[in-house]
Amino acid sequence: MTYSLDCIKAYDIRGRVPDVLNADFAYDLARAYSTVFQPKTLVVGHDIRQEGPELNEALCRGFAESGVQVLHLGLCGTEEVYFATSHYQADGGIMITASHNPKGYNGMKLVKKGSQPIGQDSGLKDIKAAMASQSFCETLSTPTPLVEMHDKSAYIQHLLGLIDLDELKPLKILVNAGNGAAGPTFDQLAKHLPFEFIRMQHEPDGNFPNGIPNPMLFENREVTANALKENQADFAVAWDGDFDRCFLFDETGYFIEGYYLVGLLAKTLLERNPGEKIIYDPRMTWNTIEQVTESGGIPLQCRTGHSFIKDMMRRENAIYGGEMSAHHYFRDFFYCDSGMIPWLLIAELMSKTGKTLSDLIGDRAKRFPCSGELNYKVTNAKAIMQAVEAAYLPLNPVIDPTDGIGYEFKEWRMNMRTSNTEPLLRLNVESRGNPELVAAKVKEIEAIIERIG
Repeated sequence: MTYSLDCIKAYDIRGRVPDVLNADFAYDLARAYSTVFQPKTLVVGHDIRQEGPELNEALCRGFAESGVQVLHLGLCGTEEVYFATSHYQADGGIMITASHNPKGYNGMKLVKKGSQPIGQDSGLKDIKAAMASQSFCETLSTPTPLVEMHDKSAYIQHLLGLIDLDELKPLKILVNAGNGAAGPTFDQLAKHLPFEFIRMQHEPDGNFPNGIPNPMLFENREVTANALKENQADFAVAWDGDFDRCFLFDETGYFIEGYYLVGLLAKTLLERNPGEKIIYDPRMTWNTIEQVTESGGIPLQCRTGHSFIKDMMRRENAIYGGEMSAHHYFRDFFYCDSGMIPWLLIAELMSKTGKTLSDLIGDRAKRFPCSGELNYKVTNAKAIMQAVEAAYLPLNPVIDPTDGIGYEFKEWRMNMRTSNTEPLLRLNVESRGNPELVAAKVKEIEAIIERIG
């Protein structure tokens, strides 16, 4: 075995290439997927990373030799695989992507029929076992032919059907694709919209000439904010590499934490659909709970991670789910996450109300200031978590065991968890109207992290 099965995580696959994840892994994964789920048709696509075509070829070959017909999207975004899987009623789909991970990584996101996520408890464990034992279905002497599916028109029309085109005003919008996969798909969508677009870092390039397409990095935020101000745009959109997440900047260049966008999108959808359920993750919660409750919705908390959010949305028939990391999930998009729908809804809202994005976000950041997600490379995450528990449990917090450590006090709350995809410890802190308290608590917790190491 020339690869490591350790790259199979809780709800997707991530690993360094080629030592951990490579073409042999992709081929065997296709064989294992075929053995476990026995699909007849399957959607496959890849993002802009340089190893994408090689992994894609091996994956498609594994399926073809297992008797599975591949509907091949080629270069695309993760949400296009989700859409095609449901729209064309395929038996599953795989997107080859490492999203915002550093160069040298790649990965895969797997779904089954209906674009339902495949996680550890819904098939990944079985796929891993089949790969470990090399127990695969029969190999066909004549592989099933692949079907090229590069026409994006059905996906584009679906997106356009989620907004009222007649309400749109000629806004000026800056878009930063980060040299990821968003550019070509965005261009197909933009043809139908009355907006003036300023494009930057628009050409797909797996060499990442402008850095990793991760809009959450401070250096990447600054580039987008400066371009927005120079062009006097109404707002800006920046995507990660596979554009299943989008990040917004208001007209002043202010980077809007995904946390506050969750509340705004929930409020917007609840105005059209009162009484519906909204799913949110436990990292930062107070703002979302307040906005959902005030808008007549039902807030429901779920463990962080796309497979967990999607499963709960289906069980609860929730209209929308949002994570502060800028994953936004929609019932009208097969309960899947999209990096295109959020900014379209915001542009529609701005057009209808005549308000700026800073008006729409309003005082939410002042009411519930937060740290944003802080990431720490550590060598002893378990010991750090234990030390944090020892420091704060005696203060009698309300404990939230949903994901990692969640402690809530009267004036502030925190969540600390380990990353499922990277060797990182993640910290989120928020307060009730007190940014100084947020800064103080972050400093306090960082002292524990530095002490343990």
